[in-house]
Amino acid sequence: MTKLPALRLYFAVQLLVAATQLHAQSWPMFRGNPQQTGIASCTLPEKPTLLWQFKAGEAIVSTAAISDHMVYVGCDNGTLYALHLADGKVKWQTHTSPSTQPSSAPSTQPSRPSIQSSPTVSGDLVLFGDQDGVFHSVARADGLPRWTFQTNGEVISSANCWKDRVVFGSYDNHLYCLKLADGALLWKFETEGRVHGTPAIAGDKALVSGCDGKLRAIGLLDGKQASEVDLGGYSGASAAVSGHTAFVGTFTNQVVGVDWAAGKILWNYENPDRQFPFYSSAALTDQRVFIGGRDKTLHAIDPKSGKAVWAFRAKGRIDSSPVVVGSRVFVGSTDGLLYAVDAADGRGSWQYDAGSPISASPAVGEGRLVVGTEDGVVFCFGEKK
Repeated sequence: MTKLPALRLYFAVQLLVAATQLHAQSWPMFRGNPQQTGIASCTLPEKPTLLWQFKAGEAIVSTAAISDHMVYVGCDNGTLYALHLADGKVKWQTHTSPSTQPSSAPSTQPSRPSIQSSPTVSGDLVLFGDQDGVFHSVARADGLPRWTFQTNGEVISSANCWKDRVVFGSYDNHLYCLKLADGALLWKFETEGRVHGTPAIAGDKALVSGCDGKLRAIGLLDGKQASEVDLGGYSGASAAVSGHTAFVGTFTNQVVGVDWAAGKILWNYENPDRQFPFYSSAALTDQRVFIGGRDKTLHAIDPKSGKAVWAFRAKGRIDSSPVVVGSRVFVGSTDGLLYAVDAADGRGSWQYDAGSPISASPAVGEGRLVVGTEDGVVFCFGEKK
């Protein structure tokens, strides 16, 4: 009889360990983690198999979030879908409110503002912005609204969370910080241009790049600027951060390495043969910076020197942000292909033809890769059991 409590304790511990491991393998936000490094903590098979696809009907440029066996993804039709990771079936869906903006397209029903902001999972909430400038918090369990916050411009930026607060950017030139519990405004910081990218978290600072061509470090506690770096051109990307260094692409055809704490540029990288903008956000390891370009190329750059290591050519521009999974880099392209590239030498090792441009970024969690396409299809890859 004395063994029963011990057995119960054993199984409780095993369940806790399993839950912790599952959480560690999740992809709860754009780029996978608060530092926006694009590194997956799970593995994928050498030749991923298509497990399911879900047809949303309109373009998907929002990157999915994966958490606790669920996929959350936004769509241009103004719907956020909660899909079961196992089979792609809908658990719930929630909609943005009918748009208050005038439309030139004739319609018997008002359109709903699109969701291009990638959803962020935090606790029991899913957070995202919409084209009408509304930032939403809905319940993970059923998609019912918890609270909303109105900005004065589109919210394409995805949310990042720090302690009891959430930060995101808006096209009204502001970085916002709200209370997670109720959406109350804690502070807002005015930049000199639209804030498109997702802020990265470095210690107690939010690093935000934007259309004013600056990388700014803003204190999460008080909303005060700690440092500012001129990137030499505007950016629509999120900065990938490690310690005091950050890496971000610009529309002036460069990738910039920055010491954000010191407020100085470390290096600038530019394709010597084809000068095109970098809209993709970088993935970052200790050895490499991986970033896609509108020059139809996935670039691998040495993070210390800013020198090119290798370049992989696709058939279309790469606005999708790459994800590092073990020794491979996965990225989509407007040529409709999802690529896997060897991280060491840049050789292509696998590809899948999705049949439509891929501008969304892959999400990789719990042994699955999920990505949406511009014709409104969500694809899920993994190992077929």
